[in-house]
Amino acid sequence: MVLSAGQLNAQAIGPNAEALSKSREKAVNFLKSSQATDGFWTSEDALGVSGLVTYSLLISGVPATDPVMEKALTYLNKHIRPDGGIYAPKGTQKNYETSICMMALQAANKEGKYTDAIAKGAEFLRKLQWDESESIDGSDIKYGGAGYGRNGDRPDMSNTIFFMDALKSAGAKSDDPALQKALVFLSRCQNLETSHNTTKFSSLINDGGFYYTIAAGGSSPAGTAPNGGLRSYGSITYAGLKGMIYAGLTPDDQRVKTAVEWVTKYYTVEENPGMGQQGVLYYYQMFSKVLSTMDIDILKDGQGKSHDWRKELAEQLFKTQQENGAWLNKVERWYESNPDLGTAYVLISLKYCEPKAAKAR
Repeated sequence: MVLSAGQLNAQAIGPNAEALSKSREKAVNFLKSSQATDGFWTSEDALGVSGLVTYSLLISGVPATDPVMEKALTYLNKHIRPDGGIYAPKGTQKNYETSICMMALQAANKEGKYTDAIAKGAEFLRKLQWDESESIDGSDIKYGGAGYGRNGDRPDMSNTIFFMDALKSAGAKSDDPALQKALVFLSRCQNLETSHNTTKFSSLINDGGFYYTIAAGGSSPAGTAPNGGLRSYGSITYAGLKGMIYAGLTPDDQRVKTAVEWVTKYYTVEENPGMGQQGVLYYYQMFSKVLSTMDIDILKDGQGKSHDWRKELAEQLFKTQQENGAWLNKVERWYESNPDLGTAYVLISLKYCEPKAAKAR
């Protein structure tokens, strides 16, 4: 069950504003100090990390005119390719890198400087989507999804959500054909048997959560149930919920309703449900953006306890921030032990944790 601010007495929602500001300032300073002379973060080959750091700093209030941002944006622009993609020269993650870099350019696009590059990037991404252009129709389980954009690829939930995020930032509306095709793929990666999902996994767990991909035989890093079902987990369930919102589904749609029931049942700010500490920083930014996008201020968990999720998440993040201002995950999976990537994820999360005034009843 979820409650909006309008259902509460007038009160503050979210963390202490001063504490959030101090935490953010330390994180921003860490990322500024860790930038390489040429404008990248971590390594020249890690364009996705550089793009995500750039995006996180921009939405955290660092202006595009800041010298660090100017170097970062120049570096990203050097990777714009003739085909419209934004990716490393020998990149095997063309969708992932283009999507993230487009989001960064859009966040810096106050005066229309990057409008053309963003539009060309969007057209490039559309060509990567698994659809009729790949000689497959809507009956194929890969249909509508996006992968890394490499040879022998297959679509997955994470890449598809970055793809949808990028198109959304470029101005795509919910009825955009690419977003509607992506919805077909998302629906098939949900543990929910409906007219939208009749795949072999749809009814095996049937809990409304999401798993990584239905393609290539299906897989979930959360593991497999005894009956062969692919277990749902937190970060990808929030990702699926976000994609369905982008595609225009409303809260009364069965797919959205059951996904909300799943995240409510497994509410936590201490781990990535179903995965423990694996991918927890990615989980935080998905968690915060989805609940904010859905205008959920107070969430009731499966035991009926109410949670000011902004406050609880922010305070968890304050506790785990390193002395140098960074965040990292001691569990190395998915590159989260990298403090540049980890700090970028958390800065995105803090953006959606900003305190707000609740409305009176």
